[in-house]
Amino acid sequence: MSDENKEVLRVSFDDLAAVETPAAPSGTGTEPTAAKSYGSIHEPSAPETVAQEKGNFFLNAWVYLGLAGFLGALAAWAIAEPGFVDGPGRRWGNIWMIPLIVTLMCTGFGLAESIVERSARKAAIRVGIALPLGVVLGFILDVFASVIYNIGLGLCAAAGVQSYHNPAVWIARGLGWAVFGVAGGVVYGIIGRSGKKTAYGAIGGAIGAAIGGLIFDPISFATKGGAVSRAVGFALLGMATGIAMGLVESALKDRWLYVTAGPLSGKQFILYKPQTVMGSAQANDIYLFKDAEILPQHATLLQKSGRVQLVAQGPVYISGQRVHSARFLENGSIIQIGRYSFRYQERPRG
Repeated sequence: MSDENKEVLRVSFDDLAAVETPAAPSGTGTEPTAAKSYGSIHEPSAPETVAQEKGNFFLNAWVYLGLAGFLGALAAWAIAEPGFVDGPGRRWGNIWMIPLIVTLMCTGFGLAESIVERSARKAAIRVGIALPLGVVLGFILDVFASVIYNIGLGLCAAAGVQSYHNPAVWIARGLGWAVFGVAGGVVYGIIGRSGKKTAYGAIGGAIGAAIGGLIFDPISFATKGGAVSRAVGFALLGMATGIAMGLVESALKDRWLYVTAGPLSGKQFILYKPQTVMGSAQANDIYLFKDAEILPQHATLLQKSGRVQLVAQGPVYISGQRVHSARFLENGSIIQIGRYSFRYQERPRG
């Protein structure tokens, strides 16, 4: 075909202006309502929401504190038992058994918290505080426990109780031994640098140790006394103390962060202090490890007038929205920092 026979299609501007675009049917949801916004290169988009992970059972405070108390008391028994004698006479084991149990229980509680948080620096500091405090409190409270126990025995005798198989005697021992748990809770709070944590720990420790003292004599009768009964009884004393501390602390908390995703999934951080620092430095209150994008001090939680305010030093998202400076948290707020995700919770007021 020659070029002369080709038909050329020509469209003028007037033709284009005359063309009408059909309107979209009503109710289809396609009507334009506003100009589309595609964001700004200066505004980073929210990261993908981190999937919620199943919490680790062993990150519950009552679990790891109970295990720490059990192992600490059992280790103390194993150290002191070779120097312990039944009946008349006293050796070094008789003198050191109870103070050593208190010392290693206290040390175990501080060490367990540090192991869970994966902070070797905190572990060294806490052990350095717990060991001497435990020794001092162990000897002091051993005297108080003996006084309380002997008063209890005196009251039992006045009431006509003459057998150690009588539950009244078990109660007297439980009340006396409650002071050992107080020592564990006090040290736990001191190394946590919180007066409220100290109070909660003391209450829980007293309850747990009282339970341990209450069952000590029945265990002795079941195992026919001697080394085995002391091993079982003291180990259960330590475990009951740790479990009670964790349960009381959890029951009385009013504001906390629950880790829903990341290496610490299942752990809760109770907000005791007016200021709680989060970041990749081990010295922080909440140490966020294994994430190169997290700054040494990435965010700070401030308690102000009964509310908690998050101040961001690095990228932080609350419910998918970037926090540029500071924002108050609401109950149920989801906080995302790197690979970590937290749910903020607080006890209802009033």
